[in-house]
Amino acid sequence: MRRRTKSSLLWGAIGALTFLVLAQGYRIVGGPLPTGYLGMVVIGLTIGGTVGTVSYLAEPWLAAKGRT
Repeated sequence: MRRRTKSSLLWGAIGALTFLVLAQGYRIVGGPLPTGYLGMVVIGLTIGGTVGTVSYLAEPWLAAKGRT
């Protein structure tokens, strides 16, 4: 697997897990959420896919600027 692909997959996983941890923390503290557990998983996967895609597309631009 290419480094760029692996990096974007890892960033996507970090984004998805961060959302899920924050949503669970909010739920534990007592705040109501408009979705159930399945809805949170779907939102988390959507966020993970978005973060992974953006990181994959932005990496060449950042490398050209000398920021990677």
